[in-house]
Amino acid sequence: MRSLFLTGALILAAAFRAADAPQFGQADVQVQLGDLLFAEGRYADAAEAYRRATGSQTVGDRAGAGLVLTLLRLGDFNAAYKDASALRARYASSSDVAAVHGEALWAYGLFEDAEAAYDAALAADVNQARAHHGRARSLAARNLLDEALAEAQDALRLSPREAEFYYTAGAVHVRRHAFEEAALAFRSYVNLLPNRDASEKAAWARAEIRFLESFKGKRPLHLEGGDAARAWRVPIRIERDKVLVRAKVNGGPQQDFILDTGAEQTVISRDVARRRGVIPITYIQSAGVGDVGTRGLQVGRLDTLEVGDLRIRDVPCLIKNPPLSGLPGREPESFSPLALGLSMRLDYARRELTIARHLGQDRYEAELPLRMHRLAIVGGRVNGAHRAPFVVDTGGEVISISQSTAGIIQPEPAFRRIPLKVYGTSGWDKDAFLMPNVDLEFSTIRFSRIPVVVLNLRAPSALLGFQLGGIVGHKFLSQYRVSIDLDRSVLGLDRNTGLVH
Repeated sequence: MRSLFLTGALILAAAFRAADAPQFGQADVQVQLGDLLFAEGRYADAAEAYRRATGSQTVGDRAGAGLVLTLLRLGDFNAAYKDASALRARYASSSDVAAVHGEALWAYGLFEDAEAAYDAALAADVNQARAHHGRARSLAARNLLDEALAEAQDALRLSPREAEFYYTAGAVHVRRHAFEEAALAFRSYVNLLPNRDASEKAAWARAEIRFLESFKGKRPLHLEGGDAARAWRVPIRIERDKVLVRAKVNGGPQQDFILDTGAEQTVISRDVARRRGVIPITYIQSAGVGDVGTRGLQVGRLDTLEVGDLRIRDVPCLIKNPPLSGLPGREPESFSPLALGLSMRLDYARRELTIARHLGQDRYEAELPLRMHRLAIVGGRVNGAHRAPFVVDTGGEVISISQSTAGIIQPEPAFRRIPLKVYGTSGWDKDAFLMPNVDLEFSTIRFSRIPVVVLNLRAPSALLGFQLGGIVGHKFLSQYRVSIDLDRSVLGLDRNTGLVH
């Protein structure tokens, strides 16, 4: 019956396509058609239907909101941001428009602006489900997980057929290490997806469910003998702009791991997985810098991971299998305290890493608001005007910006391209280049007319759900004692008191 009705709506809509400016009845049908196409996952067709109704005096707000959400599904974050900003200016009092504007701001990486838009939507209508959902995602990114879960549950109570809301609730449960509840939420998400039996999105979600369910009867990420006040101090060494720590997998010998806050899980190679008896459970979707972009990787569970005196049980891990070919060396193991839900302090001068639930420092010389959304993200400003989110990546080497950011600050054909060959977690980025004379600001920290590497960050942006502005790595971070403080949701930077060799 749904397919027959949709076909009828398509035929009816065709009669209105010749109209330059849709009248009430025509525009209303276009919005209904857009809603049906959106529900079927036919986002490009839905966008066309919504566009035909955006000029309507009566349903222009619904059409515009539908168009913005459709553009977000298509991953066109720039267009969604522009359209949502114009829509908000036209319908300033609409709670629906304010909530959708918040979604577009979030996808553009303007997190604080998005939070203000969600608050405005809820001030106009306390039952605005999408605004509650936005607040849930925002609170989770600030590590306020109980509050985030309450907002997600409010969103689901108000709109129980919205698949995206279940996914956000599941992500919050994962952050709370409540894997069973997360699996249930993701299962509801899959059941509400269009074409759930054949879509790639549903297949990846089912794989994630299988992985979460493999922890049944276990305590994920359980710290042995770790009270809330304890801190673990681990020596580090630095080689070729990489921070290395020694760690043990499943009671084996110590080996080098790269300290990599650009990784959202502990990462081991296929060879280490085989030697230490780590059994692959399924594949999950991963994305990084490089021509491969999005790739499927095996995922498994470590019985134990030991870093210094820190011993943690039942640790999710990525297994670099299938491995990439044509690379300069083997794909290394990597480790991030943030993936364990722990804060960290990296003292480059003293060659020491501190891991703790609570770092206990009240003030830092420079403090940048931090969002933890799969990765640690801080806001920066490029060439004085363009605001953008940057990944804090201790495993990276340079300061980089995305191709999208480069295009905004210096549109073609003004690029001065100095070609580079850059290797990332998804292979070689053959389009990478060096852009000179870029200004960057991070709170009170400023870099004037410096060269930056321009990278293709489309795949990781799509996976994260917002447009990345760039990455800050060793070249920037090594000048400071770096504190990634999840408790306070800040990146704290203190000038090194010694020399980094």
